[in-house]
Formats: sequence, structure tokens, C-alpha cells
Amino acid sequence: MADSKEYLTIALPKGKLFAPSAELLCKVGYTAEGLSDKSRKLIISNEKKKIRFIVSKTADVPTYVEYGAADLGVIGKDVISESGKDVYELLDLGFGKCHLMMAVPKNQKRGRLMDYNHTRVATKFPHIAEDFFNKQGMQMEYIKLNGSIELGPIVGLSESIVDIVETGTTLKENNLEEIAYIFDTTARLIANRVSFKLKFEQIHQIVTDLKRLQAEGEE
Repeated sequence: MADSKEYLTIALPKGKLFAPSAELLCKVGYTAEGLSDKSRKLIISNEKKKIRFIVSKTADVPTYVEYGAADLGVIGKDVISESGKDVYELLDLGFGKCHLMMAVPKNQKRGRLMDYNHTRVATKFPHIAEDFFNKQGMQMEYIKLNGSIELGPIVGLSESIVDIVETGTTLKENNLEEIAYIFDTTARLIANRVSFKLKFEQIHQIVTDLKRLQAEGEE
């Protein structure tokens, strides 16, 4: 394989953000044959254009970018905030819109947010949750879960959850109610700090092309 410095390497997340990310990059000329989040290949290359794609687990994208294994990445703002990785956030891509919130069982709802002080919260996002509750002057016990966060209060593991919500359907189906909004999240284009300087022209061109596409979409 040729020296990776010759390539522009882009990390894409498996799951919901993959298809819109790949489609958007394809529109501005960045793609590779066989690019799929179902591919068994870990690195998918376009030798002609010297582009490489790393298809990774969502939570790993900021890590690949921070350490320079990838020059660029596409990932949700929620994952960037939770990871705390030192990356450049170049562009809000506008898709994958959700928001982070706190929810509790409807039949156990308390009068004020502060009434949940010193209780347990189940979440995939302990750092975001801790930052939010600290700003409210609240001390909570954080229980990290990786899936089905809604189960926390149902089985008595926690009094509340902090999670990402798109439509709210899963909350309703599990008799949970949103009681506090934390922040909105969308997909972002991020860059490694060193790559941003060394490959500035190429990265700047991608950002310019993506901004042009967004502007055309708004017309």
C-alpha cells in the first residue's frame, strides 16, 4: 500500500449516518467502489483519486480523527461532545437531526427538575449528562449503558435517562416523558488538526464544495 500521506482518509460511521454521509461525499466527488457499511473490508480505497475510507463504529470516529488515522470524519455532535476528542469541527452537515434530553417514567414524574437531585440516571452519554446536571447544581449517579437506555427506569436501575431522541416514539411506547432538553445534534464534518494544516487545500476544497451543495439545496 502506498504511503498514507498520499491519501486523504475519511472515517465514516456505521449505522444511520453512513448512507447520507457517503451520498453527500459522493456528490462532491469523494467515493470508492464497494463503499458500504456492510463491507467486510475495513479500509475501502479509491486508488485513482487517492481517497481512503475507514468504516468504523460510531463512537470510534473521533478517536481515528484525533490521532490522525483519519484526516476527516463524519459524526454526530453528540458523539463529539461525549468523546471530548481534540478535533476541528468544520461544518454542520444538517442531517441526522436529533436532540439530547432527560426523560422519566410518566407515573413517577416529580414536580421540579431539582427533585431528581442525588438520583440515578442511565445513559450512553455520562460526560454530557454530568455537564448538564452540574450546570443545574445537581449531583447524580451515572449508570453507563450501551443499548436500550429506556430499560433503566423500567427495571428499577435508574430514576431517569439521558438519551438521544428523534421522534419520541420509543419514549411513548415505554411510558417515558421528556422533562428536560439538553441540546440539538446533527452530523458534523470533523478534521484532524495536523491534517487540516498539511492537507489544507484538499480539505478546504471539500468544505467549499459541501457548502455550495447546502446553498443549492436551500434555494
